[in-house]
Amino acid sequence: MKDQLTKLEQELNGELYFDDLHRHIYATDASVYKKLPLAVCYPKSKEDIKKLIRFATQHKSSLIPRAAGTSLAGQCVGEGIVVDVSKYFYGILEVNDSEGWVRVQPGVVRDQLNKHLQAYNLFFGPNTSTANRAMIGGMVGNNSCGSYSIVYGTTRDHVVEVKGILSDGSEVCFKALDEGQFQSKKTGVRLENKIYTQINEMLSNEENRNHIQKEFPKSSIHRRNTGYAIDELLALNPFSANADPFNLSKLICGSEGTLMFITEIKLHCDPLPPKNKLLVAAHFESVQKALKATVEVMALKPRAVELMDDIILECTKGNIQYSKYRFFVEGNPGAILLVEVGDDELKKCNEKADKVIKVLKDKKLGYAFPLVQQKDISKVWALRSAGLGLLSNVPGDAKAVAVIEDTAVEVADLPDYIAEFTEMMNGYNQRAVYYAHAGAGELHLRPLLNLKEKEDRKLFRAIAKDTADLVKKYEGSLSGEHGDGIVRAEFIPLMVGEHNYNLFKEIKKLWDPHNIFNPGKIVDAPPMDEDLRYDEGQLTPEVKTTLDFSSSDGFIRAIENCNGSGDCRKLAFSGGTMCPSYMASRNEKDTTRARANLLRQLIQESDVKKALASDEAKEILDLCLSCKGCTAECPSNVDMASIKAEVMHQHYKINGVPLRNRLFSAFSNLNKLAALMPGVSNAVFENPVSGSLVKKLMGLANERSLPLLQDITLRKWLSKHRQVEQNKRVFLFVDEFTNYNDTGIGIKTVLLLNRLGYYVETIKHDESGRTAISKGLLDKAVKHAENNVLQFADKLGENDFLIGIEPSAILSFRDEYPKLVKSELKEKAKALSQKCLTIEEFLFQAYEKGEINSHNFISEKKRIVIHGHCHQKALSKIDLTQKILSIPLEYDTEIIPSGCCGMAGSFGYEKEHYKMSMDIGELVLFPSIRKENEETII
Repeated sequence: MKDQLTKLEQELNGELYFDDLHRHIYATDASVYKKLPLAVCYPKSKEDIKKLIRFATQHKSSLIPRAAGTSLAGQCVGEGIVVDVSKYFYGILEVNDSEGWVRVQPGVVRDQLNKHLQAYNLFFGPNTSTANRAMIGGMVGNNSCGSYSIVYGTTRDHVVEVKGILSDGSEVCFKALDEGQFQSKKTGVRLENKIYTQINEMLSNEENRNHIQKEFPKSSIHRRNTGYAIDELLALNPFSANADPFNLSKLICGSEGTLMFITEIKLHCDPLPPKNKLLVAAHFESVQKALKATVEVMALKPRAVELMDDIILECTKGNIQYSKYRFFVEGNPGAILLVEVGDDELKKCNEKADKVIKVLKDKKLGYAFPLVQQKDISKVWALRSAGLGLLSNVPGDAKAVAVIEDTAVEVADLPDYIAEFTEMMNGYNQRAVYYAHAGAGELHLRPLLNLKEKEDRKLFRAIAKDTADLVKKYEGSLSGEHGDGIVRAEFIPLMVGEHNYNLFKEIKKLWDPHNIFNPGKIVDAPPMDEDLRYDEGQLTPEVKTTLDFSSSDGFIRAIENCNGSGDCRKLAFSGGTMCPSYMASRNEKDTTRARANLLRQLIQESDVKKALASDEAKEILDLCLSCKGCTAECPSNVDMASIKAEVMHQHYKINGVPLRNRLFSAFSNLNKLAALMPGVSNAVFENPVSGSLVKKLMGLANERSLPLLQDITLRKWLSKHRQVEQNKRVFLFVDEFTNYNDTGIGIKTVLLLNRLGYYVETIKHDESGRTAISKGLLDKAVKHAENNVLQFADKLGENDFLIGIEPSAILSFRDEYPKLVKSELKEKAKALSQKCLTIEEFLFQAYEKGEINSHNFISEKKRIVIHGHCHQKALSKIDLTQKILSIPLEYDTEIIPSGCCGMAGSFGYEKEHYKMSMDIGELVLFPSIRKENEETII
C-alpha cells in the first residue's frame, strides 16, 4: 500500500502522511478507543476530497472525517485515512445579518465563529464544553448541544444547509425543499435522486412509521442522538401535516460522517445573548436533592442549569488554574446546581435570580445560594467545562470512563432515573461521577474503571448494557449529544428496535455502498469492548527518573493522564498560552495531546529505554517550547515541559548530548568567562562577520541578535552598593540572566526595594539551573537545585522571603526543585518553595499590607502594556504585574492577551525554530505592540 499512498500524496494539493509518527498520534481521540489509521490527510480543496474518495473506493479502504478530535465515543478513530479538516477548511465564507445566517467550512472553531459574528449582533447558540476548540463540522457530526440547549436547542436546530460530497464523488447540497421540490428530487438516476426516493418510500410506509413512533426516544427529549434521525424527517412535510419543509440536513446532523463528506455548512444564528446575566450557585447535600431542585427551577425558564458533584469539585482543588475559580464554593457540598438567568434589563435579571433562590428556599432545597456576578460567570463555567479533563487527573490507572456519560431522559424523569442508576451502580460497588446538563435531562455519568484490568473491562460492558436497558425503560436516548461512535453503536438495535435498525442499514447501504465513510459507526459496529486504548493485562512499567513524578503515580502515568480532551488545541483568539506551536501551525503534531499519544504508544510497543531513545520521541517534542502553559491550562495537569525534560534526559543518556545543548546549559559559565572582557565579547557578538560565524557554529538563526553583556555584573555592582540599615529585609536571588545580561533591571530592583524601606540581602549561591532543565541535562540541574536549597533553606528566617526577578529562574524553586532534589532534601525544598516569590508577588503582598501605597510614586501619566512571561502565567499570576504597575495613580495599564512570545529561552534563537518563533509572536503579541504609539511603555 505504501506505493499507492506515495502516488496519492503526489496527486493531492493538501498533505498526506503515512509515517508511524502521524499514524500513532491520530490513533486515538478523546475516547477510550485506539485504532491505527492507514494514513492522515490534510485536504486543501474539494478536489482533494474527491481524490480521497476514489482512492478509498479503489483500494477498499475508508475515510474517517475529523475536526478537533474531541469526540468521546470513538467517532474519530478508524483504520482508513483520517481526513483532518481543521488545518485548511476553516473559512467563514459569508454572513447575512438581515436574514440571520452564516456559511462556514467544517473546520471553523465554535467560539471563533461567535467572535466573528459579534460584529453582526449574531450568535451561534450550541456550546459544547470544548467550544474553544470544537469545530462546526464535528458539532454537526455529533449534533452537539451544550449547556444552553434549553434555550438554543441542538446543532440540528440551527443547520439550514449542508454541502458536501457523496460516496460516488458527486457534489450535493441538502436544504429545505417545498413539496414540489421534494418530489422533483426523486426524478433522475444520480445518487442524490436515489437517496430522496429511498427516504420517500421508507417514511411513506405505514409499518415503518409505526415502528419509528413506537421505538424512538420520547420526542419531548430534545437531546436525541441515537442512530440516524429518521424520526426528525418523519416530523417534516410531506410526512407530517402543517410541518416544516423537508430538509435532509436533519439526517446529516448526528450521522457522524458516515453518509457524506461535509465541505460547507449554513447555520441559523440567534441575536446576541441578553446583556445582563447572573448565576445562582445553589449548594446541596446530595445529587438527588439537586435533581429535585432541577425540576422546580426549570419551570422558571432559566438559560442554563448545570450540575457538578462533589467528585468534580474535589478534582478542582489540585489544579493550578481551576482552583482559582472555586471562589463561590461554600463548605463541602454534595452537589452544586449552576442556574443562569439573563435579561437586557439588570433589574429584571436580578428579579429572576431572586425568584430562583426563593423557590429553592420555599421548597427547602439547598443550603447556600451564592450569586455570581456577570464579571465572574465565565470563571464558573470554565470550572464546569473542565470536568472532563479534571476527572482524568485522578492518580492511578482507574479513571472516570466515558461509557454511559451521554444518557438523556425527560427532565421530570431525571430524579427517578438517577435513583435507579445509583442503585444499579451500588450493585457494582461503583460510585459514579455526576455532572453537566441537568436542565436538559442529561447528566454525564462516569464510573471509575481501570481498563487495563480484565474484571474492569467486563464491568465496562456490563454497566453499558444495564444502563442501555434502564434508558430504554424511561424511553430516553442513550446518546444525548456525544453520539454513538463505537461505545454505544452496539446497543442501537436495543434502543430503537431491530426494525428501525434495519432501516438505518438500508440508508447506509444506499448512501455508501462501498462502506468508505467512517465504517463501524452507527451500523455494523464492532463490540464496544474491543480496540480499547489499553490492552488487557497491560502492565505499567516502572521507570527510574531524575524528576519526581510520584504525584502522578509515576512517569508513565503522568503521560497517560492525557485523556485527549484537546484543550491544547485552542487557538490564540481564546487566550491562554497552551499550546503555542499548535496555535501557529494548526498541526495536531504540535499539541500536548499528540506528544502524550505518541510517547504512550512508543512505550506500549517497546521497552521504555528504546522508546525514549527513539527519533520519534525526539521529533514529537521538538516544537514543545516548555512554556509550562499545559501545567496550568490542561485540566489533566499534563506537565509536558517536565515530561520533555525527562525524555530528553533519558534520550541523551543513550544517544549523547548535542554540542549546542551543552553550550546553552553552560550559559552561566560562558557568561562568567565573557564578563572578564565584556567589551571584547560584545564586539565579537555585534560584528556582522564574527557574530554570524558564532551563530553558524552554534546553529542559531542569523536574524537574531545575540544577548550582550553589561559593563558590570549585578553582583559586582552589589558589592559596591552601600545600603542604609532598614527594619525590613528581603533576600534577592541573583539569577544568571539578570547578573550578566540585564544588570540594569537588577540595579533598579535593588534601588526600588531600598526606597520602599527594604534592606536587600544577597548571599553566594548557585545558578538557577533553568538552562539545564530546559535542555534536559537533569543531572546538572539536580546539582544546582540541591546547592541552592542547601544555601538558602537555613538562611531564611520565618518572615523572610527570597525574591526573584527573572520568572523562570525563581519559579524553578517552586516548580522543579522539589521534584529534582534527593529525598532527604525534599521537605526543605518544599518549605523553601513557599518562601520564593517573584518581584511582582512580593510587591503586591507589600501593597496589600499597606507597606506600599500610591504616594510612594510619581503622578506622571504613562500608558503601559504588559506581555507576561509564560512561566509567570502558569505558576504565578500575570495580573499581579498589572496590579503593581497600577499603584501609581496616573499609570494606565493593560495586559496584552498574548500567549508565548515564541522565544522560550533558547528556542527562538535556534535556526530551525526561528520561523516558528516568529509565527507565534505574530499571533497576538507583535500586532498588539505595533498598534501602540511610541510613547507607550511595553
